[in-house]
Amino acid sequence: MPEQRRDMVDHHVARWTEYWKDNPDFDPEVEGLITRIQRIMEGKKRLDAAAFADSDFTREDYTTLHLLMVQPYPSEATPAQLAEAARVSRAAMTGRLDRLADAGMVTRETDPIDRRRVIVRTTPRGRETWDRYVHQGIAREQHLLRALSPDDLITLNTLLRRVILSLED
Repeated sequence: MPEQRRDMVDHHVARWTEYWKDNPDFDPEVEGLITRIQRIMEGKKRLDAAAFADSDFTREDYTTLHLLMVQPYPSEATPAQLAEAARVSRAAMTGRLDRLADAGMVTRETDPIDRRRVIVRTTPRGRETWDRYVHQGIAREQHLLRALSPDDLITLNTLLRRVILSLED
């Protein structure tokens, strides 16, 4: 690979390969793979951040709506379920739900069977907003992976699926 075509990861791996040249435990392929996955996710985060930069609708708003839409019973969950799924505190989720309720994107209703429980539901406006942003996200992800052919994507998915399954062993 010509020097000008080497990406930052190649440079990183070459540097570590030289540093660890006498260590048989170091595998430059593993280092390269993990570093590339991290770079892809950093790129995705930058694209996502830019997509929400000029909007009152935040990434956190979208994430909350998205989690609500993909629950086992789409568009319905408790605040505790959403907080757990988002990996945030219940207080943080309350703040998110306040914003979404004020914007007319969700409702919070007392469960008629258990009055201690609150059910959060999306509104038509919330579903429309989620739909618009989810399609924009799909386009960003496709753009991010544009260097791969459909066959490449199938192969990469197959390989990464194996890695994910091995984490469960």
